[in-house]
Amino acid sequence: MTKPLDEPLIGDLLRCPQGAVDIASLDARSTAGAEAGKKATLAGMKELGAELSELQERLFAAGRSEPTSARRLLVILQGLDTAGKGGVVRHTFGLVDPQGIHLHAFKAPTPEELDHDFLWRIRRALPGAGMIGVFDRSQYEDVLAVRVNKLVEESVWRPRFDIINDFEAELAQSGVRIVKCFLNVSKAEQKKRLMARLENPAKYWKYSSSDLDTRSKWDDYMVAYSEMLERCNPDQAPWYVIPADHKWYRNWAVARIMLETMRSMQLTWPPADFDVEKERQRVANS
Repeated sequence: MTKPLDEPLIGDLLRCPQGAVDIASLDARSTAGAEAGKKATLAGMKELGAELSELQERLFAAGRSEPTSARRLLVILQGLDTAGKGGVVRHTFGLVDPQGIHLHAFKAPTPEELDHDFLWRIRRALPGAGMIGVFDRSQYEDVLAVRVNKLVEESVWRPRFDIINDFEAELAQSGVRIVKCFLNVSKAEQKKRLMARLENPAKYWKYSSSDLDTRSKWDDYMVAYSEMLERCNPDQAPWYVIPADHKWYRNWAVARIMLETMRSMQLTWPPADFDVEKERQRVANS
């Protein structure tokens, strides 16, 4: 049963402030809202997951009952290498039924995608009715990686902030709830995680020399992320800054924000489209 919103909201604690943003001032090691510590916080994950799973099933059931319904949830995960997008997918979205999840990981655009505007591939990956869509990277790569790596002129990427805002407003007006999570990992923690990949043969597959190319542009990425958070952070499509140095906290915080968002959607079970008593008698007599 859905619980009332009578407890401190992690979303309020981690909501990115509107206006100018300085990522350097945001503590990547924070465990805000989980002061009881790792063990006590994770002990509540089972209960959190049970409620989250029920809410997801309500959303999914509504989508199956009303296929033309626009209600759905879109979660966007952005962050530098080692921030833990894959970890969030495994540990947070693993709490719910996979048939209700639509996951899309955006890589470098294909030749076909480059033949269209930058939102073409994003629109094609949007979740259907009743689904939770998860974007591992997103439309924001076109104001982040594209900008830092100078793949196009500034006159091309800068107008995309407004284009993205209009796009997300369109989604919100159509019934899509949008949750955007910036996984904020510190430079020191990223170095530690990259080294761990080189020290464990089971993690070699995670390592790429290109990770160091990206790391060498850390300051440029911080500027790009700061402007992204500043320019594209309306209430209808908010950014949450998730401290990502502690993996357990990162996973828990995203799960809590998802739960709080789905609670606020006031999801209900779809009503029966048949005579319940008549069908009960038919089953009894079968």
